[in-house]
Amino acid sequence: MKTRISRTLLVAISFLFVSVISCKKETAETKSENEEVGKLSIDFEKYELENGLQVVLHQDKSDPIVSVAIQYGVGSNREKTGRTGFAHLFEHMLFQESENVPQDQFFKKIQDVGGTLNGGTWQDGTIYYEVVPKNAMETVMWLESDRMGFLINTVTESAFNNQQEVVQNEKRQRVDNNPYGHTSWVIDKNIFPEGHPYNWQVIGELVDLQNATVEDVKEFYDKYYGPNNATLVLAGDFETADAKAMIEKYFGEIKKRQPVGKLKVQNVTLSETKRFMHEDNFATTAQLNMVWPTVEQYTEDAYALDFLGELLAEGKKAPLYKVLVKEKELTSDTNAWNRSMEIAGKFRVNVTANDGKSLADIEAGVFEAFKKFEEEGITDTDIERIKAGLETQFYNGISSVLGKSFQLAQYNVFAGDPGFITQDIENIKAVTKEDVLRVYNKYIKGKPYVITSFVPKGKADLAANDSEKAAVVEEEIKENVEKAVAETNEEIEKTPSVFDRSVAPKEGESPKLNIPSSWNTTLANGMKVYGMEQNELPLVNFSLVISGGHLLDSFDKVGVANLMTDIMMEGTATKTPEQLEEEIELLGASINMYTTRESIVISGNTLARNLDKTINLVEEILLQPRWDEEEFARIKTKTINGIKRSAANPNVVARNVYNKVLYGDKHMFAYPTSGTVESVETITIDDLKQFYTNNFSPSVSKFQIVGDLNQEKAIAALKNLESKWASKEVTIPEYEIVNNRDKASLYFVDIPNAKQSVINIGYLSMARTDGDYFPATVMNYKLGGSFSGNVNLILREEKGYTYGARSGFSGSKIPGTFTASSSVRTNTTFESVKIFKDEIEKYKSGISEEDLTFTKNALIKSNARKFETQFALLGILQEMGRYDLAPDYIAKEEAIIEGMTLEQHKALANKYLDESKMAYLVIGDAATQFEQFKNAGFDEVVMLDKDAKEVKLSDVKM
Repeated sequence: MKTRISRTLLVAISFLFVSVISCKKETAETKSENEEVGKLSIDFEKYELENGLQVVLHQDKSDPIVSVAIQYGVGSNREKTGRTGFAHLFEHMLFQESENVPQDQFFKKIQDVGGTLNGGTWQDGTIYYEVVPKNAMETVMWLESDRMGFLINTVTESAFNNQQEVVQNEKRQRVDNNPYGHTSWVIDKNIFPEGHPYNWQVIGELVDLQNATVEDVKEFYDKYYGPNNATLVLAGDFETADAKAMIEKYFGEIKKRQPVGKLKVQNVTLSETKRFMHEDNFATTAQLNMVWPTVEQYTEDAYALDFLGELLAEGKKAPLYKVLVKEKELTSDTNAWNRSMEIAGKFRVNVTANDGKSLADIEAGVFEAFKKFEEEGITDTDIERIKAGLETQFYNGISSVLGKSFQLAQYNVFAGDPGFITQDIENIKAVTKEDVLRVYNKYIKGKPYVITSFVPKGKADLAANDSEKAAVVEEEIKENVEKAVAETNEEIEKTPSVFDRSVAPKEGESPKLNIPSSWNTTLANGMKVYGMEQNELPLVNFSLVISGGHLLDSFDKVGVANLMTDIMMEGTATKTPEQLEEEIELLGASINMYTTRESIVISGNTLARNLDKTINLVEEILLQPRWDEEEFARIKTKTINGIKRSAANPNVVARNVYNKVLYGDKHMFAYPTSGTVESVETITIDDLKQFYTNNFSPSVSKFQIVGDLNQEKAIAALKNLESKWASKEVTIPEYEIVNNRDKASLYFVDIPNAKQSVINIGYLSMARTDGDYFPATVMNYKLGGSFSGNVNLILREEKGYTYGARSGFSGSKIPGTFTASSSVRTNTTFESVKIFKDEIEKYKSGISEEDLTFTKNALIKSNARKFETQFALLGILQEMGRYDLAPDYIAKEEAIIEGMTLEQHKALANKYLDESKMAYLVIGDAATQFEQFKNAGFDEVVMLDKDAKEVKLSDVKM
């Protein structure tokens, strides 16, 4: 089931019977005695410092953690033509250093106190956030205030050059090296006129990123990063008086900067339809986008347009689905959504074609679907089923202190009041079917649009009619030239402060590990049930895990398990696919089913009051499959097209080839869960029925449930499933693990003209159940288990070769891999592989006492954040069920971390890291990168195709 109502502030949605009490200097005691039961109160206090910083406080003492979010009123919409990408680039700069926080210490200091942090930039804003144990709140205040008021003197040429490279790598990874990656660029360039704040992408133009100067950045900082252009939200377990004093101490002395006015609404219109085509290097099937200009957020029309997108494209009743998927079989999926932003909006229809299908036919089909929409109209039930899920979505959005922080910050910045959620809810509730038809006629029907056709290379004939070539700029692969930047040893001039900011605050006492109580029992049919009661919100989350999954596939029918999970969501014996979908939606619930390597999972999220009805639907899905032949044919087509599309995605190619190289073709893990085109084509619905009959049993199933209910209620909800689902014996095959690697092998898969190379380095290691698995995971932490891992600090922060690098162990009941991986700039491929190899070798010499202490702090103190949400608790129960772990297994893991010595760490590294026997897999541009590896000291250098079969070098075009 897809996420409903795609809106910028997804966390800020609620339901008909939920209201939010916002209070400035008000408390829960001020609520009316007549307030109806079921209303949710989110108390907050808002005030403003003398320098203009707006502060919002929200207490939540349910977990010993706090979240700090600071949103600045600056996104890419504040940039200028020729100077794009600055807001995002500057977000990166703020993680480098400040006058009182040394280089690369922002991440490390937060991790050292057991916290997590990040930032984000979009068209309308930039936000920075941390979640830490409550004893580290002052550390966050120190760090955030230092980069707000004490940063700019540290912006040097070398630091700036590094982040320029990192951001360019992010663009290559997310845009240039991905199928359809340039689509948004083409749309926005042509729907918004030159100079409009939405005419460019948040990531910016590559040439602008390359031409940016330190002076440009300093000017940007001075203009937009003052306290008077920011909102600070503190949410979590704190005392109000202490928090206010701390905020005043750290932020109060920061001076106001230039005033930043609100941007004026700049909605646009098109005088004619614009049609563009691009031959995409990574696309294997064509994709169509049709985009109409609409209106800014929080307007009456914006809310109705949100509903219009849902009604046109989502679900079995949607006209786009009926015409394009069912009737014409042009695609397997349809999407439509409205995106109303701060100063303008756009409505988008997005359709990825089935293999070989023409986008001209799809465009015609879109208008046929629009006609059907006009003829069939909208019912009151259609509107209500969309509204029904909003209560659940609202609660999900505030299930964490970070979610609350985002909500309060964004409403304050964009609406001027954190409590605007109340009005937002009323606006959603007020949408009628007449409103939806009105906005359809006003913005869509008969109106000009921008249409883009992204087609595979050499298949321009698949584009929509009369399309002109889009002016997409493709980066040319050049030889790597390190940019020389003169380092300066001059002492950084410090901005005066009323206290010594160079001394980091002392942490208070860390919260003690407090594992929530859980229960487990075995039902009469053999199914084991694990549960936790968490009554902070009126929600329940659950999962049914049926062991086997992909492991139960046969080699001649790979993909049966995956198709099984799709077909079982397509109706039941007594309900059509459309009826089942509607019943789930009217409950405000979500039910999902998916296949993993070792299981089939049914997961659910619902309001506590609707649990019984939701479980009844799960029972019906599980025990009364429909076996709909028509839906099966559609699912097969969708799966085959998905496999074909992924064949050009470098990351998917890397995963598939890596698994084949390491596991060998006699292990099921060597094959993707989705299967291959050839295998899926041979699968029949009878294969699925046989799989179901043989392998679905409570004897190999475990049920996990977390939420606002006790054990008695949980077991009662499962009573029918217990009595109706009979047990049978299921044998899950065991495959021999052949780990006979005895040399360092360089494998190269050619993706012509790739802008980045995907690198996977490693070999088979051990199972999650191995006694050394968790200690080895601890050992790996400083190598590549976090942002502060050695490989990331070198490849990203020092060299600027990548957007991120990591390493880690992945095992289950079956031995998994040790893998070090990254996507790097194409012309740094060879150097990056060498750095990985050298760092793995060097790591076996041992780490420092300081690094071991950092590892222990980061892993142990972060346990304070481990139990906050129902989803997190469900994951813990799944781990307990999967590996038969004791309820206190986290405490035992904590003891392992605490007790680790330098000698044990070094012994583990030497036992499990052997770079001389690893597979070094590179997915990239062979014409420019392969030659370097031939005489680079590897025991063998082999060219492979996308199926992991060896390619003769004489057959490769260089």
